Amino acid sequence: MTVETVDRVVDVLPGLNTRHRKKALVREAAIALGVALILMFIIPPLLTGLGQGIRVNQLGRFLALAIAALGIDLIWGFTGLLSLGHGIFFALGGYALAMHLQLQDGQIPDFFSNYGVSELPGFWQPFRSLPFTLIAVVVIPAIVAAAIGYLVFRNRIRGVYFSILTQAALIVFFNFFNGQQKLINGTNGLKTDTSTFLGLQVSDPRIQTAFYAFSILFLLGGYFLCRWLTSGRIGRVLVAIRDDEPRVRFSGYNPTGYKVFVFAVSAALAGIAGALYTVQSGIITPKAMDVAFSIEMVIWVALGGRGTLIGAILGTLVVNFARTLLSEKFPEFWLFFQGALFLIVVTVLPMGILGWLRTDGMNWLRSRFGREKLITYPSLETDPEVEYERKNLGDSKSDG
Repeated sequence: MTVETVDRVVDVLPGLNTRHRKKALVREAAIALGVALILMFIIPPLLTGLGQGIRVNQLGRFLALAIAALGIDLIWGFTGLLSLGHGIFFALGGYALAMHLQLQDGQIPDFFSNYGVSELPGFWQPFRSLPFTLIAVVVIPAIVAAAIGYLVFRNRIRGVYFSILTQAALIVFFNFFNGQQKLINGTNGLKTDTSTFLGLQVSDPRIQTAFYAFSILFLLGGYFLCRWLTSGRIGRVLVAIRDDEPRVRFSGYNPTGYKVFVFAVSAALAGIAGALYTVQSGIITPKAMDVAFSIEMVIWVALGGRGTLIGAILGTLVVNFARTLLSEKFPEFWLFFQGALFLIVVTVLPMGILGWLRTDGMNWLRSRFGREKLITYPSLETDPEVEYERKNLGDSKSDG
């Protein structure tokens, strides 16, 4: 099979011509912008009016987590790379911004005196600059991911072995950050709620409102970035790598570059998510590199619908709000509810919520409203009408 043949094959995957694809993207962009405006201008005053102002901060944090979920969906849903170590990149982004906030009062952070450190370590110095910090939030996780990815992918390691290696890297980073008491306060982490930003305390409602808005904007930008990557030529190659990497390699493509690139993009999104989550939660600790947290990210994507992007956002919000509400109402039993939810996903909704809606769910909804079910077939050969016409036309031609 030639490279041109692969191009023709992967061009069929979207199932839409260029004109229809552009129209679909325009409609999707309009819907996304509408949802963003609702989240920004309608939801906060509505929740505040209902006496649920605390939910606004929770929603902001969950929207930040959804950015990381988009990155997981990009590499797992579209490329077939199941990363169980994305907490590394999430924490790196959070620590980068927290270090900058710790230096805003012009003094050495207080925790250094507890360990007898009188001078600011050299690697802290660049984080006095806000532009450097904003770049570091994105670039540092991307560089670390690219380095790990290159070492792994050039040796053609994939599948479960890739997942194991990312989890092993996560444990290494967790132990390293956890033991650096004199450099980054170790287990205690770095607090941000008492720091100042743009002349105001980070916990100030005005600053928190700004970070809530930034979470929406970056989530919107992250979604369109992933949508752009997955709807073009790169996205079609990523899907081809996911479905049959050896065939893609034999066709003349080098999957290593594509996988390193998409892994770095996914890590950058996780870094942004970590920074936004840190300033809205008030602290960043090595706990962000806990194995369970990285696995949770995968569960969010699985619940919403792998390979859908929208499903990653939906799954993040559903799981985190469900966990919050259940832990408030049933503090002794909420873990059982969470476990039951995950079992339902695995056994009843293996394709996630959006996957179910696109298949059996749509017929279920149509039946609830008294409409006929949609009957679809995976190929023309299994369509009864096509089979009937082929048989009868074939017979008539043979008679002639």
